Amino acid sequence: MEEPQFKPYIGGEQSTKEFTLRAVILGIILGFIFAVGNAYLGLKIGMTISASIPAAVFSMTIMKALFKDGFILEHNLVQTMASVGEAIAASVIFVFPAFFFLGLTPSSLEIFLIILIGGVTGILFMIPMRRYVIVKEHGKLQFPEGTACAEILRAGEEKEHDGAFVAGFGLLIGAVYKFFVSGIKLFEESIKFNLFKPNGVLTLEATPSLIGVGFIIGPRIASTMFAGGLMGWWILIPLISTFGVSDTIIYPASVNIDSLDSYGIWSNYIRYVGAGAVAVGGIFSLAKIAPIALSSVLEGFKDIFKGLKHSPDLPRTDRDIPMGFLILGSIVSIFLIWALPIFQMNLVSVIITVILAFFFTGVVSITVGLVGSSTNPTSGMLICSLLISCTLFFVLGWTEKIYLLMSLTSVAFISVAICLASATSQDLKTGYLLGATPAKLQIAEMIGLILPALVMGSILHLLNQAYGLGSIDLPAPQATLLSFIANGILKGDLPYIFVMIGVFLGLILAILRLPILPFAIGLYLPLDLSTTIMLGGLVHALIERLGSVSQKGILAASGLVAGDACMGVLIALLSILGMLPNNQISIINETGSFFTLLGVALILGLMAYRKK
Repeated sequence: MEEPQFKPYIGGEQSTKEFTLRAVILGIILGFIFAVGNAYLGLKIGMTISASIPAAVFSMTIMKALFKDGFILEHNLVQTMASVGEAIAASVIFVFPAFFFLGLTPSSLEIFLIILIGGVTGILFMIPMRRYVIVKEHGKLQFPEGTACAEILRAGEEKEHDGAFVAGFGLLIGAVYKFFVSGIKLFEESIKFNLFKPNGVLTLEATPSLIGVGFIIGPRIASTMFAGGLMGWWILIPLISTFGVSDTIIYPASVNIDSLDSYGIWSNYIRYVGAGAVAVGGIFSLAKIAPIALSSVLEGFKDIFKGLKHSPDLPRTDRDIPMGFLILGSIVSIFLIWALPIFQMNLVSVIITVILAFFFTGVVSITVGLVGSSTNPTSGMLICSLLISCTLFFVLGWTEKIYLLMSLTSVAFISVAICLASATSQDLKTGYLLGATPAKLQIAEMIGLILPALVMGSILHLLNQAYGLGSIDLPAPQATLLSFIANGILKGDLPYIFVMIGVFLGLILAILRLPILPFAIGLYLPLDLSTTIMLGGLVHALIERLGSVSQKGILAASGLVAGDACMGVLIALLSILGMLPNNQISIINETGSFFTLLGVALILGLMAYRKK
């Protein structure tokens, strides 16, 4: 039930243009563009650029140019469909190249069907979560990108309000700084300080969107994430560096510990600890969702016998796709995964796929609410999924190549489902703040799936022929790791001890009643992300201590996120066209870059400050 004090921008009793033909067509086009661009970018550098905010800005600009008007819920529907393209690209770069690396190359048809079925399943599984993570936890789960997108759209709608200027100024700063950092390499993008030996470092990523995210989520969650990062980088890594001196190579590293720097130790060992802690945090978080999710599913069975219609008394802003369709759609998806011979999935692998997809859909809907999509540990969830499926197959004695294919296919479905659930939860948060109709957004996302799903297989095969997946041009780091793990498990060789350390650490946090997921996410992610997010959280805390945080602060932080995302897309395009300089060394050193990053944080603080 919605909190009585909350009122969306467009009330449930109001009617305005939302699901229009022009919005759907524009959403499909932008979704296709973001899918293709992000697929290339993700395979090259291992990350994608958020599509929601740039798509919202593009929608407002294009509709004004072509139609002289445009309604806020139309723009919201456009960015919702565009975010699907980015989510599909993210899911593809995590898993699908691993098929190529292991000699299990999938056809374009198989890739299309996995994306389509997995995407629809993820959207459907997110429906019973919405009432908890979006409505009941409103004010607790911030959903940084979703909130930022709502503020950008609202500021664009209220042209006479000075909030539009504040958001625009923040957007300009974020875009210009991003261009200087990632475009022409004026400043260092990764700032590193060696504090103590061995391997005691403090790193920051000079990304304005992370400062904005830290400001929006606030100092408590930001500091918990940072504490998890410090546990890994200032305690565990120096300990391993000190006491791990040996000529013996400890799996999964391919060299001895003496040859690894702090990042190498994190990549080979600490991220497995973080993945174990994330899994425990997910279990405890899902336990909170379980009562509402279960009651929603039970209501869905009742809806099947009511004609699959909404209650006439239900407000427009609270109408999801009828729960009965969730039940029927899920049954159809599960049947197709099992029955279509192209997937070669047995009943055990199908059951694992469905259970883990539903579990991690719930986990991801909470984690993106806590820390946003940009720092959401999707790869950690996929590592856990792969560990579970491959370990079960190994215990059952299923070690032939066909079972390696089943494991990767299972993880591919899970990857698409949780990436779509991540995008859906952010979009539903934006819609909740603006007063959109949830069912229309959910249907729009399913429509937005089709074109990117159709072309993604051909794009992967084309890129593989042109550059070679896994080559220096397109290294596909996450998929390389997954192929390495899958092969290792079925050969009986995997670092279970590091995963179990993470599990025990998560249980200790639960006993102490400390927030597990933010801490585990900080442990799993590289320290530079958590540090920059902490910088934004510190700005928020300092402003609260000196005065109070104005609404303009959220707008300014949203502008930083928007500017970074929009410029990131432009830089990706210019890079593909070869129009940017190929600087290997930045012009300004790390110290100068650090103080410039502090300057961005200071500007945000000045815009956010208000006297008590």
